[in-house]
Amino acid sequence: MVPVPTAEKVAALSRDVGSQRRLADLLGVNAAQVTRWRRGQGIDDLNAARVDLLELVMAHLLRLYAPEAAQRWLLGANPNLGGRRPVDLIRRGQTREVLDAIANERAGGFA
Repeated sequence: MVPVPTAEKVAALSRDVGSQRRLADLLGVNAAQVTRWRRGQGIDDLNAARVDLLELVMAHLLRLYAPEAAQRWLLGANPNLGGRRPVDLIRRGQTREVLDAIANERAGGFA
């Protein structure tokens, strides 16, 4: 399997969330960084992991919700996460908790 370049992931995520600026806000970075990444310029390991995690989370969410609803889910206090916001866990790299919350959404369960 050939890895997808970060520039392609950033471009796809920007489309999914509506803009590069919104993507930057979700990742907790400056919009100029997202522009550089989209142009194929270097990305540090921490932000590359955040992009990978957000890409994975969005893929799961877009199976359940329209893009706008997926964004609201990311930004809202989530009962499956003890009232924490999924976006904050993504920024900290807490993959398992976010994916478990999505699985609970899919199953219709609550914490």
